[in-house]
Amino acid sequence: MIVGAGSCVGGMMRYLVSMWLKGVATNGMPWGILIVNLLGCLLFGLIYGVFSRHGASASHWCLLLTTGLCGGFTTFSTFSHESLQMLQSGNIANFLLYIGISVIGGLSLTALGAWLLK
Repeated sequence: MIVGAGSCVGGMMRYLVSMWLKGVATNGMPWGILIVNLLGCLLFGLIYGVFSRHGASASHWCLLLTTGLCGGFTTFSTFSHESLQMLQSGNIANFLLYIGISVIGGLSLTALGAWLLK
C-alpha cells in the first residue's frame, strides 16, 4: 500500500512536469519525459543517500519515496516507447542523443544524489 501511495503521487507529478515542459522547444525530442527521468534519478539518489546514511534503506519511508514516488515519477516505459518512435521514424540523431543523455545522465545523477548525501 505504501509503495502504491507513493507511485500515485509520483505519477501525478510526472504528468504535471511533462505537461509544464511540453511547450519547451521540441524539435522531435521528448524533453518533458527526459527531464522527468533525469530529475527522478537525482531524487532517487538523494533520497536513498539520506536513508543509507542512517541505516534505514529498507524502511517503509524509503520504500514510499524511492520505489513508490520515484518509480511513479520516472517513466522508463514511456522512454522506451518514445525512443522506438524516433528510431522507427528515422530520427536517428535524436534517438541516439535521447538514449545517451537518459542513460549516462540518469546514472550520473543517481550517483551524484547518493554521493551528495552520504
